[in-house]
Amino acid sequence: MIGGIGIQELLLLFLVVLLLFGAKRIPEIAQGMGKGIREFKKAMHDAKNEIEKPIEDEKPKITKDEKPEGPTQG
Repeated sequence: MIGGIGIQELLLLFLVVLLLFGAKRIPEIAQGMGKGIREFKKAMHDAKNEIEKPIEDEKPKITKDEKPEGPTQG
């Protein structure tokens, strides 16, 4: 049982979808949904990278050759 939906409800839902769209149209619909989900995930990934990129650019980069300014311990 998935979230309150039983086997009989799933079968009834599948039969209704089959009657409405037909056997030939269901794979086309599923393919279109797959492409939409893929594009959405790619857009989310790109947006996340755009947000994180400026943060990484603002971090100071210290190389081994630089000597700290001011008094040091030791």
